Amino acid sequence: MSTPSTPRRLPAGGASGLLLTAVVLVALNLRAPIVALAPVTGDVRADLALSAAAVGVLTGLPVLCFAVASPLASAVIARLGIERVVQLALATILLGTIVRSVGSFAAAVAGTVLLGLAITAGNIAIPLVVARDFPSNAARVTGVYSAALNGGSVLATAFTAPVADAVGWQWALLVWAVLVPVAWVVWQLATRRRGPEATPRTALASAADEVHALRRPLTWLLVAMFAGQSFGYYGTTAWLPTILHDTLGLDPSASGGAASLFQLFGAIGAIAIPVVLGWRVTPRGAFVAIAVGWLLFPIGLLLAPAQWAVWASLAGAAQGANFTVIFTIVAVRATSLREARTTSTAVQTFGYVIAALAPSAMGAVHTATDGWTAPLVVLLVVVAVMVVAGLLATAPHKPDVRPVSG
Repeated sequence: MSTPSTPRRLPAGGASGLLLTAVVLVALNLRAPIVALAPVTGDVRADLALSAAAVGVLTGLPVLCFAVASPLASAVIARLGIERVVQLALATILLGTIVRSVGSFAAAVAGTVLLGLAITAGNIAIPLVVARDFPSNAARVTGVYSAALNGGSVLATAFTAPVADAVGWQWALLVWAVLVPVAWVVWQLATRRRGPEATPRTALASAADEVHALRRPLTWLLVAMFAGQSFGYYGTTAWLPTILHDTLGLDPSASGGAASLFQLFGAIGAIAIPVVLGWRVTPRGAFVAIAVGWLLFPIGLLLAPAQWAVWASLAGAAQGANFTVIFTIVAVRATSLREARTTSTAVQTFGYVIAALAPSAMGAVHTATDGWTAPLVVLLVVVAVMVVAGLLATAPHKPDVRPVSG
């Protein structure tokens, strides 16, 4: 991978460290609020007298927002700037968390939509911070960001249910709002210390960059990578506990632990991949290891389901590492911030469309076949397509030295 040819105004010294801390704290808020619902869906369903379909609406809405609202979030960032959009996103996450915990289905839907929209903005904005402010350390910072996303998921998965047992599901969901003020204050301090936003040459490059990004084969290879990654991630998160329960007879608490293992190793993979790349392993070489980890997951569950912990750990590490690789490529291969924003938006829009389909698609195949073999074959095919796209996207390349106007 090569760094972009455009100059960037970078934070210096302590400002850089404070900005990285802010990125981590914001990332914790981009997954924990939505993942927190899963451990208490039974309580929510019973207390609000909801059907399974209604609960499915609450769990599926955030991912649908990621898909539908990514272009809108990109446009708002272009108009208002990264710093202001992250501030608004954090404030909206706080509001959405409060509204969702009011105690009615209408409020839960409204709060979930607010959360989905706000987190979508954060999903687009933070990779742009990496591209703009950490171009020479894009892999490492993206790894830290991805690890924080997975870390928020692990915390929410592990602690929401015990809190709900003690004080009820509404307070258990509301408790994650405490992360927002901390992130907001540190973000404010970091962006003030960083100084003004980038120069027009960096931030306001020609609109031709936007067209170029959507015409580049690399953009669509990254779309395919992220679509396969997202399908695998959300399909696994939704169905792995049920698969283990149905095929091995594991009780719900034990099978639910598999989801936590998957998330935990996602954080480990996200941190490990920049270290591996720092050993002068090529991006393609690193991706080969990622591909093996992902491919072994459905194959392992089909042929040796009793070893599920191994397959879940390998796939978890692979998904965390793959997320880092994808958005590192976005950061270092863009020739302007506008191009990075457009590429990231395309990747996330189409990727999350596929992600939103994953739980229902695997569930429909399971219902039609009355078993888990066919759904796992579907997952294997999707992952195989992702692997082909990834091998092409991580091929050695000549740096794009196309001039940037502005």
